Amino acid sequence: MKFKKLTIGIPREIMEQENRVAAIPETVSLMVKEGARVIVEKNAGRGSYFNDDDYTARGASIEEDIQALFNESDIILKVKEPKFNTTVNMHEIDMMKEGQVLITFLHPANPVNHEMIQKLAAKGVTSFSLDCIPRITRAQTMDALTSMSTVAGYKGILSAAYRLPKFMPMISTAVGIIRPATVFVLGAGIVGLQSLATAKRLGAVIYAADIRPDAEEQATSLGAKIIPTGISPEKALGEGGYARHLPEDLLKEERKALHDIIKEADIVVLSALIPRKMAPVLITEEMVKMMKPGSTIVDISVDQGGNCELTEAGKVCVKHDVYIDGTQNIPGSVPSTASLLFAQNIYHLLELLADRGKINVDLDDEIIASSLVTRDGKLVNRDVLDELELYRQEVEK
Repeated sequence: MKFKKLTIGIPREIMEQENRVAAIPETVSLMVKEGARVIVEKNAGRGSYFNDDDYTARGASIEEDIQALFNESDIILKVKEPKFNTTVNMHEIDMMKEGQVLITFLHPANPVNHEMIQKLAAKGVTSFSLDCIPRITRAQTMDALTSMSTVAGYKGILSAAYRLPKFMPMISTAVGIIRPATVFVLGAGIVGLQSLATAKRLGAVIYAADIRPDAEEQATSLGAKIIPTGISPEKALGEGGYARHLPEDLLKEERKALHDIIKEADIVVLSALIPRKMAPVLITEEMVKMMKPGSTIVDISVDQGGNCELTEAGKVCVKHDVYIDGTQNIPGSVPSTASLLFAQNIYHLLELLADRGKINVDLDDEIIASSLVTRDGKLVNRDVLDELELYRQEVEK
């Protein structure tokens, strides 16, 4: 049995407006069948409309004392990175113990999380970050970033449409025709494609840009008009076909190519990401000033720093008469579907790691090696170490 004698803890998420949960009754049942003892914090699933009785019916026990849950668990499954729990006046990391395994979204490349990552290492926690899962065929069932990107792309457009001071579709009226809204999506990955598809369903005219030819082709298949970035594939593509981190001169070239569409767009969705790197700044303050009053930017790349220079993480602000949405947990606003997808993703990673009641950190496995962040008191993820060094050098300049 994969999870024999292992105790798995599911805390309630404490991030503001975070309603997702890391395990649903269905995945709890799978863990229990494989020999695990599963402890769920009281009301952990309530925000996603899973009651405590739903969990106990599948073999879990309910724990009201969060410190007891951390004390008794070998493995902690969470949705978001550890934070300060105001209810018990303690940081979640302080409730953890040496040798404990943590699986969650850590977003270790983001500078705001650097201190937290170092604290995890110092505590001796073995941590895995779901946003570092490589996008390879074998990892598809574990790819929570893709799952949550699908949710974010859908809800991001709905949120922008709600704020928009005009109709999304073309409407014929007695006094004339109202033209449809223009939606521009920068970064035609999973988030971008779902944003384009949702905007099209709402009747908008859709445009897209991406430095990857394959992504442009997929956006075209949805009916989007492509805005050329001027970046050649040789310069744009990195390992595995993903976007490469571009030097500043090429970023300036890309920004220049976007000027005209930024002026015309009613909604701009930003989702340009570099795997395990900070998001490139593609929309500057000067570009925001060019936008139409009342238009909206939804910066879905905010957890990795954001594509817009003016984005404020976790806030929706108005600057130069433009709404800039830096909401950090968009999937948390669609909790039932998001939790269903996330819980399956995290279960499949846990299933890969577990071997007859032990967690096997096999560094020859690409998925495990890529997602491992801290172990044995050290930060071990090479990409994160490189990002920390770059950040240190920027601070010292």
